[in-house]
Amino acid sequence: MRNIVTILIGVLTVLLMACGGNTSTSESGTNAAKKIDDGKGIGEVKNVTLNDPLKPEMVEKGKAIYEMKCAACHKLSGQRVVGPGWEGLTTKRKPEWIMNMVTNVEVMLAEDSTARALLKECLVQMPNQNLTIGDARDVLEFMYANDGKTVGE
Repeated sequence: MRNIVTILIGVLTVLLMACGGNTSTSESGTNAAKKIDDGKGIGEVKNVTLNDPLKPEMVEKGKAIYEMKCAACHKLSGQRVVGPGWEGLTTKRKPEWIMNMVTNVEVMLAEDSTARALLKECLVQMPNQNLTIGDARDVLEFMYANDGKTVGE
């Protein structure tokens, strides 16, 4: 009986030590510095080089994707339906943020403050439309065309 009590005390001691709080401010600790919000969102898109003028074939592909996957919730005007309207979006958000939002929506809604604020405003989580980076780039080109940027010939 005494051995069992000794073993239980030993196990409890180890568990308590393992669960003890670490108050260090190391990079891996809970008090690590917060990531700086650079306005590019969270995802694999780190840098976007915009076309000037816009490429018509990309605009057309983006329009087709918009009509198939986005138009039910987003209008090309500023009108909010389920999601926010797209008019002026390219002047409010960085291109990297837009592409990260459409390709990495779950993580963006969980970790990006701007995306979380939009969720609070719209009250409906944007579904993952499974767009590739190429699809997202075409949609971005279409968004810029929608905002009046010049489309090449």
